[in-house]
Amino acid sequence: MSVTSFPPTPRLLILSGPAGAGKTTIVKRLLADCPIPLEMSVSATTRPPRPNEVDGRDYYFLTRDEFLQRLSNSEFVEWAEVHKSGHLYGTLKSEVDRIQQKNEWVLLEIDVEGAQNVMKLFPEATSLFLQTASMEVYEQRLRDRGTETEEVIQRRLRTAREELQYVASYKHRVINDDLDRAVAEIRQLLASREAELNAR
Repeated sequence: MSVTSFPPTPRLLILSGPAGAGKTTIVKRLLADCPIPLEMSVSATTRPPRPNEVDGRDYYFLTRDEFLQRLSNSEFVEWAEVHKSGHLYGTLKSEVDRIQQKNEWVLLEIDVEGAQNVMKLFPEATSLFLQTASMEVYEQRLRDRGTETEEVIQRRLRTAREELQYVASYKHRVINDDLDRAVAEIRQLLASREAELNAR
């Protein structure tokens, strides 16, 4: 686990939440229709691509050696081994730079561990924890995917319980029990934050 120095920016949205909380769906809705200019930061990972995933769009798919080399070159804002899977994930400085240079908000959809480090680097960032109403909902959503083994589902549920311990460290919490309402709540939050920054 490591963090590196990086110029602070307030126009950064950190979005976290357990598997099954609906992050992917909400991110797609936000990117399609948002009151502020918002772009997703593409994470780097050592895990292999899933079907239909594209390098540079879904993730930057790196070998473990490539990832560790970039790490030794201090090219990451944050990185972590996620879900005890053996796979490394991280946010490249170049991604945050690329989006900032376009005067857009940077959206980081990252795990709780990485988010804690980014919040230290960017104390003015807007941090948001997305969750469902209960653990039963998480489990049902994971099972409905039909893509995970029982072992993976149980591991993700254990991780979810651990991640929920960090809710208080986020500035905002949104319960995704109604997708339209959750998206509207986040849009309003971002619009208010942008207005606040523009008034400075």
